Amino acid sequence: MSPITSGRGTDATQDDGGTAVRRRTSAATTPRPTTLSSPTESVDGRSTRWDTHREARRLELTHAARRMVHRRGPDVSMDDIAADLGTSKSILYRYFTDKVGLQNAVGEAVVGAIGASLRAAVENAPTPRAALHGMIDAYLAMIEHSPSVYYFVTRNTAIANAVAVPAQGDAARSAPLSSFLGSITAVVAEPFAQAVGSDDQLDVEAWAAGAVGFISGTGEWWLARLGEPGTPDREHIATRITAWLWAGPIGLLARERQRATDTENDTEG
Repeated sequence: MSPITSGRGTDATQDDGGTAVRRRTSAATTPRPTTLSSPTESVDGRSTRWDTHREARRLELTHAARRMVHRRGPDVSMDDIAADLGTSKSILYRYFTDKVGLQNAVGEAVVGAIGASLRAAVENAPTPRAALHGMIDAYLAMIEHSPSVYYFVTRNTAIANAVAVPAQGDAARSAPLSSFLGSITAVVAEPFAQAVGSDDQLDVEAWAAGAVGFISGTGEWWLARLGEPGTPDREHIATRITAWLWAGPIGLLARERQRATDTENDTEG
């Protein structure tokens, strides 16, 4: 009798003459089903994980750069930022393409942070005028808290960094100031519409664009004079800007809205 080979088994039975017969059998007669991901699923999964990792890393670098600019000022170079973050300039270029890309990324982070403050100002305001004042104050608080970050995200360094901008990306890139103010306008428009009860999207967008430009210009004038004798504090300048805007386009829209409501009520009566 031969020995049983490891991994094999034998069944002993008898033939018709009573002679023992060995039947060689496999220990696993039925193959186990195996589930494998398709190549496409596997590649997609790796791609998704990489995209998630890349976005998380980009966000991490953005916030770190924002803190560094807050500490050291708006005139830092990409070399300065890379050294402070303990990485290389080539890594920054990998995630942001150039300094304009980093400025825009930091600007997006600032807009994301101020958006909640703008919405809260409107939600907690008893009147549309108070809502406007709250939004203006939130904007001024942002630039007062970190003038360095504000100047960093609104200065145009596209010309200085032109060699780093790929040709195929030229049309898609914008100056930091334009990008920042455009994002602020979009954030302001929604709570403004809520505050004055306007459903005219074009009026809302036009007002928001004009108001943000006015607030930005006045805010920069104020920011450049902070600490000088006679410069108004934030509350005073916010109140003044509110009055100027309310007496102009926002007041006009609010009054038109009220007249329309009064006319509708008279007609129903």
